[in-house]
Amino acid sequence: MPPRVPAIAFIGGGPRTAGVLERLAASRPALFEGPLHIHVIEPHQPGSGRIWRYDQDPGLLLNSTAADVTMFTDASVACDGPSVDGPGLSTWAAGVLDGSIRDVPALEPHLLEQLRSLSPASFPTRQLQSKYLEWFFGRAVASLGPDAVVTVHRDTAHGVSPATAGESDAGAHRVRLASGAEVAADVVVYALGHTDSLLEPESARLGEFAARHGGFHAAPSYTTDVDYSGIEAGQDVIVSGMGLAFVDLLVLLFEGRGGRFKERPDGELDYVPSGAEPRVWAGSRRGVPYHSKISSVLRGEPAARPRYFTAEAVAELLAEHHELDFRTQLWPLIAKDAGYAYYRELFTGYPERVLGTWTSFEAHFDSVDWYSSAREELVNFAVPDAALRLDLEKLDHPLSGCAFADHDTVQRSVAAYIQRDLDLRTSDDHSETLALFTALLFVYMDLGRLVPQERLNARSQQAIHGWWHGFFSFVDSGPPPHRLREMLALHRAGLLKFLGPGMWVRADEAVGRFVAGSFQSPVVVDASAYIEARLPSPSVERSANPALADLHDAGWGTEQRLLTSEGAHSTGKLLVSGNHEVLSPVGTPQNGLFAVGPWTSGWGAGAFARPNTNAAPFRENDALARRILATVAATHPTESQLAPF
Repeated sequence: MPPRVPAIAFIGGGPRTAGVLERLAASRPALFEGPLHIHVIEPHQPGSGRIWRYDQDPGLLLNSTAADVTMFTDASVACDGPSVDGPGLSTWAAGVLDGSIRDVPALEPHLLEQLRSLSPASFPTRQLQSKYLEWFFGRAVASLGPDAVVTVHRDTAHGVSPATAGESDAGAHRVRLASGAEVAADVVVYALGHTDSLLEPESARLGEFAARHGGFHAAPSYTTDVDYSGIEAGQDVIVSGMGLAFVDLLVLLFEGRGGRFKERPDGELDYVPSGAEPRVWAGSRRGVPYHSKISSVLRGEPAARPRYFTAEAVAELLAEHHELDFRTQLWPLIAKDAGYAYYRELFTGYPERVLGTWTSFEAHFDSVDWYSSAREELVNFAVPDAALRLDLEKLDHPLSGCAFADHDTVQRSVAAYIQRDLDLRTSDDHSETLALFTALLFVYMDLGRLVPQERLNARSQQAIHGWWHGFFSFVDSGPPPHRLREMLALHRAGLLKFLGPGMWVRADEAVGRFVAGSFQSPVVVDASAYIEARLPSPSVERSANPALADLHDAGWGTEQRLLTSEGAHSTGKLLVSGNHEVLSPVGTPQNGLFAVGPWTSGWGAGAFARPNTNAAPFRENDALARRILATVAATHPTESQLAPF
């Protein structure tokens, strides 16, 4: 009887799974030479999955340019597996047009037109990205070779059970599908992206309030999956959150309802309404939208790797301290790297704006701590214009300390902030913002590689997954510039109003409406509709995904817990090892169970990234793929492994 072919099952078939498949193909010749059967369980199109599926509003865009998107583990990635060159989205699009790239999913005429107009600096539609991801999935499958069979199940996984004694010869696990079928596998990889969540108690209460009073409430969710048809034309709508979900919401409520933007002779935009639009009152903790993506290029010296937040510096801290504190030990190094990159571009790109030479400034900057009067004195002397000095605290909370006298002051202040942000980030005269962007991106990609989570104190783990991720997203992961120009056009049209920073919302039973305002202004509005424009918190504890709910309820894994001065509390995330193995309630790896995604205790890197940045998701994919292959090899030794020396 021939030996049984080992099987690997992926729960989820989006870009993360596609990336791991590519890494399996790259490392398989060195780690496992036998046949494989790979199951991909995904109800949507494999490669794009739910979040990046083709079936969404054609007006929704990526928040990255075509040149800044790749799925390939290029030579910059520090990993054990071999690098593989391949086209990023921009090069792929050109190759599809000239015929050099084949086996491309069918493209509708409007996508072909997008390809023709696409440049490396363009922000592609998510529909176009879905086709790139589907193509990459097919390429990854083909690269696995003829003795690897990949079966795609257009189905939903409902749970995983251990094989019984009589079934163990067919694999250690059984994946139960919604259709009633089962998939036997030696290794199961939970590779789901953002999933829906059960309502938090407060969101459930607000939803019940809206239903009772004939209003509308949308809890945190993936924006494009919410039905907004209950919002009527001309209706006031309160929106909390001004991040990327908010940007998508504006697309759906305005252009998605037939409105359009028209460019004026001065380059600004006017909004031409369709008459079906509501009026939006938006606010958030900061009270302003995420920073625009940057269209400038560096004038000075090329971007460099971090100078202070380095492997050597972190190793010294780890040798000296049992646990590290993010705020007091790591953040000063990160902030100093951000300042170094920013001021280097200012000195080498705009010498007329500073006093002295970069060589002299660099020598003094090296010798001072970020949080020191010496650093402040150095910068104050060298950069005469206070508006050009980097203030990271002000950058994080741009309207902090502002007390707005009235409604009009709030509107003018927020609109002026948005315009100033556009001026800084799209002007050829302020490329220091790009240097800052790049410095923060390098650190974001390196943090998980350099700092083991188990060596961070509880406060630091919370800070990294909370404040640091939010700050990075606010500064580096904002929308395309024209989305902010559209916000200003909607504001001028009277269809977008700003509530200001420190937003609050309550359900007022006396009037049966939602009431909202800002702690920094007297503006108070009421409306029958309220939208929480953000993704739900990633969690297995409250996940509405049946496979994750089953994993949690069955007790196979354990929730990540943090010890604080107030005792231990759960983050709601699945605790995984550094190799992405699911950890049991007693902290031991569950044999053959792996998990990767934002709902795990891992660093939560995305599924694709910029080329040539040693991107964290590609490092994770490589390590996970090699661990999977090692697990398979240990349970299914090949003839060459069994042969005597």
